[in-house]
Amino acid sequence: MSSKRTLQDTLTMTNSVKIPQLGFGVYKSPEAVCARSCDTALDVGYRHIDTAQFYGNETQVGQAVQRSAMPREHVFITTKVLVAEDSVEATLRKCLDSVAKLDPDSGYVDLFLIHSPNSGAVKRKIMWQALEKLYESGKARSIGVSNFGIKHIEELKEFATVWPPHVNQIELHPWMQQREIVEYCHNHGIVVEAYAPLVRNLKADDPTLFKIAEKHSVSPNQVLVRYSLQKGWVPLPKSDTPERIAANANVFGFSLSDEDMAALDGLDQGPAGAIVQAVDN
Repeated sequence: MSSKRTLQDTLTMTNSVKIPQLGFGVYKSPEAVCARSCDTALDVGYRHIDTAQFYGNETQVGQAVQRSAMPREHVFITTKVLVAEDSVEATLRKCLDSVAKLDPDSGYVDLFLIHSPNSGAVKRKIMWQALEKLYESGKARSIGVSNFGIKHIEELKEFATVWPPHVNQIELHPWMQQREIVEYCHNHGIVVEAYAPLVRNLKADDPTLFKIAEKHSVSPNQVLVRYSLQKGWVPLPKSDTPERIAANANVFGFSLSDEDMAALDGLDQGPAGAIVQAVDN
């Protein structure tokens, strides 16, 4: 199994666009270091960078992609809109600003997400309709949601011309597996992205995790990334330390056994395991 998987592996979304299965997250990556971290990630082989308007570092991600030796079409860029303006058009303009920061030359992003459902039904509708306009115009190659529960995705049906969303990005790791929404997404062809797959290093000392890492002579973080991949999710590990950026991508020389996976599955704490938020189904 491990010999067949590589850092360039992709999953195919319902619109036939391919998404690299391992992404690089830049949450809370400061402006001063974000571009350099993205340089490192691209150098070690990541082909998927995940940012957001809320992170305040879209410009830096764009700079790294522009100066990379990689052709633009070989790098998958994701961003997100958190706050809707009062109209679809004003929200669309805000999203176009993001596209301009991330890709001033070719003028598109690969995936644009609604960052959160927390702003309420009216704002969710405005944001989705703005993303649909981006998608129709080719400014976003795919569109999706983040932190959405089943009820939020179902709600989109009332007005969406693009449904299901191509992606749902949620918090996922062994301690919070969100099985109900994951199963719903798989049943509807929605790609599941896992943010905080490393649990922000809060579980590095967990005995089950540590034992599995020791068995394979890898780090706990490498086990967590590998676990996500074998689950069929798209993990988005984040780091600003060059050695860790490389290590988090170096997960293709081993594979977790059924026994390993079952042991990690057994750590699930449901919503209590969340470090950010569980979805509301």
